[in-house]
Parts: sequence; structure tokens; C-alpha cells
Amino acid sequence: SQDYIFVREFVRFLASVLLKTPKNSTKDIDIILGGFVALEQEIAWFRKEALNWEVDLLNCSPQKANQDYCRFLESLMQPDVEYAVIIVAFWTIEVVYCDSFATCLEFDAKTPPLLLEACQRWGNKGFKQYCTSLQQIADKALDNAPRDVQHKAEEAFTQVLRNEIEFWNMSYGDAMK
Repeated sequence: SQDYIFVREFVRFLASVLLKTPKNSTKDIDIILGGFVALEQEIAWFRKEALNWEVDLLNCSPQKANQDYCRFLESLMQPDVEYAVIIVAFWTIEVVYCDSFATCLEFDAKTPPLLLEACQRWGNKGFKQYCTSLQQIADKALDNAPRDVQHKAEEAFTQVLRNEIEFWNMSYGDAMK
């Protein structure tokens, strides 16, 4: 349920990324638009899984780690946040997710069969290619950004990692209950 709540908020964040994308960056816009399609499918998958697991998504509340992460995303959506900062954060979120699930698909990973579908969904080569495209967009934005904006992007990168650790710890704690 926490992932579902996060992804619903993440859609708003992605809309902000798209709004901040330079208008003359048609290829970048097309790549970012692909994220909306993937998120729509992800939300549908979460709803299907919630039915299978008898989880009521309408009455679940975000836990503290989720609230903190969503507040951070909201802070990046502010008009004064530069494109380089928000695109670095977006890439970081996506690549951490992809790499985390890809680890579960490695030859010696002892991934429970119950989790394989999720690992294949977010650890696949197509998603990895999407993340590589986002990295190229982020690198280009950083190359064109002033030093102070590069520093803000680095701070955003670090904050995403902190939020990811807290979110994964929260999820692990839920799984142990």
C-alpha cells in the first residue's frame, strides 16, 4: 500500500518534471512522457495486486518515511527549483528502483518466487534502458547548469538516497510483521 500511495504522488512530481523540461528538448520530452505510461500501468498493477492480497488501498495511510519522501518531492515541484535539480532527482529515484529490483534477478539471488514478478517488472532491461536515457538527460542538464545549481542537484541526489533508504527500511519492517 505504501508503494501505491507513493506512486500516486510521484505522478504529480513527474508532471512537474515535464513542465520544467525545456520546450526545445523534444527527445527528452518524449522519454519523460514514457514515464507516464509506465506509471499508469504500475498503478493498475498495484490495484490488481491489492485485490489479490486483500489490501484496501482507499483506506491506507502513508507512513512517516512515505510522508517525508512525498514532502521532499513537493519541495522539488516549486517554481524556483531548476530543471537540472529536478531531473537529477527523477533519474536517481528511477535508477535506484531499477537497480534494487535487478539485484533480485541476479543468478545467485535467493529471491522468493512470490517476489519474482515484481523484480521482473522493475528490474528488467527495458526499464534499465529508460534509466540510462534519463541519466543522459540529467547529465546534459548538469553540463549546462551553473555551479550553484550543480551543487543543489548533488544535494537532491543525496536526499533521494536518504529517502530511499528510509522507504526500503519501512517496507522491510512491514514485511517482517
